[in-house]
Amino acid sequence: MPVRILAALLLSVLYIAASHWLMTGADASPWNAVLVLAPMLIAIALGAWRAGQKPLALLATVSLAALCGQASLKTPLPAALLYLAQHVGINVFLAVGFGGTLRAGHTALITTIASRVHRQFTPAMAAYTRNVTRAWTVYFVGMALLSLALYAWAPFDTWALFANLLTPLAVAAMFAGEYVLRYWLHPDFERTTMADAIRSYMQSGKPPADSVL
Repeated sequence: MPVRILAALLLSVLYIAASHWLMTGADASPWNAVLVLAPMLIAIALGAWRAGQKPLALLATVSLAALCGQASLKTPLPAALLYLAQHVGINVFLAVGFGGTLRAGHTALITTIASRVHRQFTPAMAAYTRNVTRAWTVYFVGMALLSLALYAWAPFDTWALFANLLTPLAVAAMFAGEYVLRYWLHPDFERTTMADAIRSYMQSGKPPADSVL
């Protein structure tokens, strides 16, 4: 496994552990929320800027400034509410991003990515990737609703465990399950890496002209 991937995994684990401790174990402070949410906002701002998505980069930067500003107020927003807004907001944003590409006349997001990665792209592969886009949309909506339900009716520590630990595990399980299903149903798919998919996603412009809805 490349060193950069190992480093990214290690940093992710450290971030998850630190976030969970700040949410449930550290002394209460409005700046805890800044420490938890700032790395994500900075990563979004930098990634969006490099991808040429300047409005998203600006939004992340403004959100970071607003987060720090409210922490300085005499009566800041409850940290737990900010954590909830982050978790639900990310899932809703992704649900809209994936689901919006399922509209009539549009190419599904994962279809777009796959058509750039795979040299041969059949109608059956296009239909499959559209269904995968639909599955991810349902997944993100379900995670947002479950997050709201746990926040409303379960202890906060339970919600924090769900948000910090179970959420990344669920994402990993979705990726792994889809990977197995893909090559079981469509062995004609070329073997590609996650890096290939990320590079494709970050590309701008429309999908290739020969891609099939």
